[in-house]
Amino acid sequence: MIEVEGEGANGVITIDLLEEIAPNHVAQIVALASDGQYDGVVFHRVIEGFMAQTGDVANGRMGMDMRYAGMGGSDKPDLKAEFSDVPFDRGVVGMARSQSPDSANSQFFIMFDEGHFLNGQYTVVGRVTGGMDVVDAIKRGHRQSGAITGKPDMMKKVTVTE
Repeated sequence: MIEVEGEGANGVITIDLLEEIAPNHVAQIVALASDGQYDGVVFHRVIEGFMAQTGDVANGRMGMDMRYAGMGGSDKPDLKAEFSDVPFDRGVVGMARSQSPDSANSQFFIMFDEGHFLNGQYTVVGRVTGGMDVVDAIKRGHRQSGAITGKPDMMKKVTVTE
């Protein structure tokens, strides 16, 4: 469960993590959430009609220099890709990464709309099961880069439930 707070979105997003599809990625997300590392982390890249990205536990916490948000990960190792046949439809949660398919760490994104061009290129880790209206309300960034102007929305509290 992600409790979101900000100028755009306020409320709870519930995500079903797909451990049968991406067991290593899900285990890393669960470990980071259980340690409270996602709490206070902003949505640093939000592109209308595409996705909202968050999860930079190193550089993306509210109160940090937001110029570096999105450039970091966690103190855990990067993960080997776990690609699947699950398509990137509205509400699907995927792991963000750099150019290397095996570079996902802590950052993830939630799809506003379908993005099938991502299929087989990024690891799917979950699906929004509640609060898609909260996702839709997340403050949008620059039209192309997704960079947020002003104060970004944040994940106030992230908890894992069965």
